[in-house]
Order: sequence, then structure tokens, then C-alpha cells
Amino acid sequence: MDPRDAAPDSWEQDDDVEAPVDGKLDSEFAALNVNAKPFVPNINAVEFVPSFFQKGPSEDPDSCADVEPVVATVEVAETAAPVENGDSEMTTEETWDLKGVEPNEEEPGGGPGGNGGPIVVEEILEEEVLEEEEEVPIMPKVVALPPDAPKKEHVNVVFIGHVDAGKSTIGGQIMYLTGMVEKRTLEKYEREAKEKNRETWYLSWALDTNQEERDKGKTVEVGRAYFETEKKHFTILDAPGHKSFVPNMIGGASQADLAVLVISARKGEFETGFEKGGQTREHAMLAKTAGVKHLIILVNKMDDPTVNWSLERYEECKEKLVPFLKKVGFNPKKDIHFMPCSGLTGANLKEPVESCTWYTGLPFIPHLDSLPNLNRVSDGPVRLPIVDKYKDMGTVILGKLESGSISKAQQLVMMPNRHTVEVLSLLSDDVETDDASPGENLKLRLKGIEEEEILPGFILCNAENLCHSGRTFDAQIVIIEHKSIICPGYNAVLHIHTCIEEVQITALICLVDKKSGEKSKTRPRFVKQDQVCIARLRTAGTICLETFKDFPQMGRFTLRDEGKTIAIGKVLKLVAERD
Repeated sequence: MDPRDAAPDSWEQDDDVEAPVDGKLDSEFAALNVNAKPFVPNINAVEFVPSFFQKGPSEDPDSCADVEPVVATVEVAETAAPVENGDSEMTTEETWDLKGVEPNEEEPGGGPGGNGGPIVVEEILEEEVLEEEEEVPIMPKVVALPPDAPKKEHVNVVFIGHVDAGKSTIGGQIMYLTGMVEKRTLEKYEREAKEKNRETWYLSWALDTNQEERDKGKTVEVGRAYFETEKKHFTILDAPGHKSFVPNMIGGASQADLAVLVISARKGEFETGFEKGGQTREHAMLAKTAGVKHLIILVNKMDDPTVNWSLERYEECKEKLVPFLKKVGFNPKKDIHFMPCSGLTGANLKEPVESCTWYTGLPFIPHLDSLPNLNRVSDGPVRLPIVDKYKDMGTVILGKLESGSISKAQQLVMMPNRHTVEVLSLLSDDVETDDASPGENLKLRLKGIEEEEILPGFILCNAENLCHSGRTFDAQIVIIEHKSIICPGYNAVLHIHTCIEEVQITALICLVDKKSGEKSKTRPRFVKQDQVCIARLRTAGTICLETFKDFPQMGRFTLRDEGKTIAIGKVLKLVAERD
């Protein structure tokens, strides 16, 4: 019975080879066909074979094309033939010849059989890579480049702007252009988006990964992705544009070195984003307070029929934005760079556009590559504000290393709780490393602390140089937008580095003259919009902070209330607690 059991697999081929035994096979065929039927639709095999064959020829046409079928199509030769269109028809024919060779695999003459061992290993490796790819399309690409990674400078780019300006779409397009997302994955997204009548959203799905974000087309959490150019390694932080999720956007901006403000050139869209209550203004201001020094403004949707790459519209957007950005504190000559683009078509992101003759600068990705290097302090004290934490074979934290360097097995202290922890493993942009330098986005697996004991806004420091923590501090505040007056006793929400805490203004110390910087002699009873004051603030719980002079990243903050940004400020001095 044994040979008969194995028959259905390779039996049509046997039929071709041995013509004389035709009649006998026919009768067996009639008898066995019924049993064979349920065996043929082997779901796993059918699904796997096509993706496998697609992979094979594209990667190494010469070697793989002849060899692959040895392992792959022994089981599924019959099922593969009807499913595939081009590739597998060819390969099934090849397997017929190989079938003949298969029994004599150990003979020295069996060419393909001789290499049997190594092929199997390659196949298994390829299978694993493929499975990884389908879940997280970005991973294998990043893992392939660890030798170069340390040499390249890490730059964190945050995409900000009004809701529906096209931030996630531009992020998805950049990942596709730099080869971080496969064409196959994007085609799958495109099909799915079409089914939901949202075909222009498919690029943003590369960054908006959860179902709610995809259904509504609105980013909620800060999306993360990586891409590399010749000189630099970039982390994209895709911030939400909707006003309800501004706190998330502040968290994203606090990790960024460079902000890309996306504005829509489409008639009406730019105006709503820029008017009072639009997020273009608020985001630009928050980026500045979060410590972003350089701002690139991408005028998106230039391919829209209402715009059609018109220079007038581009200049109009520019004229309205520049005075505002100047007021926020950006220097128009040094810190700001405007460029037109189209996120959906990818125009002017990597290659220049023919239809846009008036723009002579570099496209977006080459421009990012040509920016001067950032100066970072690697020999300073360790400061890593925590953005997020979760459980995964221990406690894992995420954050951007602001200064100092961290290595594996190092002992650190978690402030403000003063827990001593040990670094078990270190991932920089999902690639495991032994040490990390400032500016890198890290995932650390820690020992000696439970996940419940950590909150976003806690800070990892080295034991020799702990960061300051406390509840009361004096700060200089600029009131940006507030209808009524602000008096001592006023409560708001404080956003400082990655920490969010309730805060109360306990006393107003003095007013500061905006032009001369002189301080008033008497204590003000209240402050109102557009005034600058020095005030004493007290938080509900203990937080980690530094003075702006000592460590700017942990000394600047924003105050928000009722979903609006009310004030921005910097910490001048920490006040010791009176027991």
C-alpha cells in the first residue's frame, strides 16, 4: 500500500512518463480521484507557493529558478499548476523532469539532488523572512543594514500639520520611495482601501496601522517608521493632526530634531488649517516649544486640479505663513525651508517634477540628506525621557536618548522613583545593538522594575548624575491664547518633555517687558493674552525637570487647557520643598 499512498502526489507526472501502463493507471485514477479531491485544496500550501515563487525569481533568477522546485513543489506540484499564471506553470514543468531524478537522489550524477542539503536551509531561511515580511513589512529591510547603522547620523523627523493635510500619505510615500515598504504590501493596502471606497488613503496605511485609524482616515497615535539615505538614518514620527489628539502630537514633537509642517495647497483647506482654531498654527508653535530648531514646510496637494502646480498659490501660502512663523520664534532665513510636493503621486519627494519649472531647489529626501549634522553631547549625563512602556518578556520602555550614552548591562536609575534598573537588551530602531548614542530612538528591556511602576515622563539617569525632580518651580511664561485673565490659583495641564501633569499657578512674581526684557517691580495681580510673566507653578505630583539653562530639552514646557494651548514657557529655577 505504501507506494499507492504516495501516488496521488506525483501521479499525473508518472502518467506522462510511463505510457505503457496506461490502462491500469486509468482504473486507479477513477478509484482514487474521490480521495484525492479533498487533499488537493491544501490551503496552506496553495497560499504559500505563489508568494514563494514570486520571491524566488526576483531575487536570484539564475540560481533559484532551476533549484527551488526541488523542495517546494514535491508536495504541491499538482495544486500549484492551476493557481499560478506564469511563473509556476514553468516551474511545474521543470519539476516533472526533476521527479525522475528524485528517486536517485544519492547518485553522484543527480545534479540538482546533489545540492539538496544547502537548498533546504536556504528555503527555510527564505520562508522565515517571508513570514516576517508579511506581518511587519519594514523589519527585514532594516535588519539587513546593521553594519552601516552606527556610521549614519540618527535624525528624528516629526510630520505635523492640520488634519487631512497629507502627513501620513507623505510618510507612506517616502517609505515606498526609499524601499522600506514593498510594492506588494502597498498593492494589498490599495485593494483594501478600494473596497472601503477610500483609494487615496492607501499610502497612509503604511503608518496608520490600527483599524480605527484606517477606518476614519485620522492618525491618533504617533506612528513610527524608519528610512535611510546615503548619509543619514531617519525616524519618521507621524503626529496626529486632529485637535483632540494634540497631547499625542506634543509627545511626538518632543522626540524630534526636525519638523516637517505639511500644509494643503488645495483651495479652502489651507485657509481652515491656518485660521484661528486650525492646527497649522498650533502645531508650528508646539514644535518650537518642543525644541525643534529646523522647520521644513511641505506645500502638499500641488497636483490638485484647483492648484495645478501654480506658483501664485504657493507664494500665497508662503506669504501668510512666514509672519506667523517669525512670531513663534523661527528665523525665516535660517530655520525655515519651503518646498512644493504631492504626497499621493510622490512628486518632488525624491525626484524633481517636470511640470514644476519654477522650483529649483532639491526635492525633499535629497534636501533632508544635505542638512548639516546636529551637534549632540555624548559625554553628558544619561537622560532618557520615557514615552511608552509595555510588558514583553520583562519590562520594555521606549524613548529618545537626549544625552549621554547607554550600553548593555549598564546600571541606571529611574527617576523620580529612584529605582535602580539594569539594561538587559537595547534596540535602536528595532535593530539590536550593544550601545546607543544621543538622538537614537531606543527600546530598552529593563530588569529590576515592574511595568506598573513606570509612567510616561519618568526619566532614566545614571546614578552619578541624577536629574532633578520636584513639584514647585519658577518659570517664565508667555500667554499665547486665553480669553479672560489668569490669576494665581489657575489650573492647567503641563506638558514638559514626555511628561503630562496637572499644574497650578500658585503666584505671579513679575511681568517681563517683551521688547526690553525688563522685569516689573511690583507683583501683578493677573496676566492676560500676549503678556510675558514669571510665575511660580506647583504640580499635582512629583515630576522630573531641569532648568532651561542647564538642559533645554527638559526645561521647556507648554500649558494647555480646554483643548487649547494657552502658554509656553521655560523653567528658570527649581524650588526646594518645604516640609
